Amino acid sequence: MQLDEYLPALGKADARFTAAAAEAVLAHGWHARVPGCPDWRLGDLVWHLSEVQHFWSWIVRTGAADPAAYVRPARRPDDELLGFIAAQNAELETVLAGADPAQRVWTWAPRQDVAFVLRRQLQEAVVHTVDVEQVLGDVRPIPADVGLDGIDEWLEVRVPRALPGGPPAGAHPVVLHAVDADAERTLFPGTQPFPIAALTGTAGDLLLALWRRVPMEVLTVDGDGRQAAAMIALVDGG
Repeated sequence: MQLDEYLPALGKADARFTAAAAEAVLAHGWHARVPGCPDWRLGDLVWHLSEVQHFWSWIVRTGAADPAAYVRPARRPDDELLGFIAAQNAELETVLAGADPAQRVWTWAPRQDVAFVLRRQLQEAVVHTVDVEQVLGDVRPIPADVGLDGIDEWLEVRVPRALPGGPPAGAHPVVLHAVDADAERTLFPGTQPFPIAALTGTAGDLLLALWRRVPMEVLTVDGDGRQAAAMIALVDGG
């Protein structure tokens, strides 16, 4: 994705999340379980994204070089959560729209600029939107370009953060073939002469499999699916 595509995509993801959350509350209540995050209920999920967006709005708005001065907001009662998440959506989108993507700000990653925040916040909203749609039992497709960019971010940011020493001994390549994006990516390239498996699906489904939101069965597996799942599990320790 290009830099100027992130903010419009974030706006769409935010709107989709908030609409789905409102529908889920009416259908199932705030205590409904979140399948993708088994320890959370719906209220926990909405509060989590609210807090995340509140934090990154502050980082970008202040140009903070470190987060030490940040003050976390007080947990809102459930009946205030929809209003609070809508306010955080608007604040984050407004702050990002007014910032130079090249502006230096603190992040937890090697890349320390607003462009990193744009990309990360889009993917945060996209995956958590699927979480709330799973509560409803009505998950809509992730756009191919957003899904592929999420796969790239997972490979470029998540994998090195989880495995700073590089792939562990015994790692095998896993090919990810995104049919709707006509693209291939590889987890642990070069660790062995041949991949242990190739996983084929939409970019969105591949992304959700990497983030453990859908089972491997939603993908077409060519090779050893069990070992492919084990390679993905190396990234999150389980």
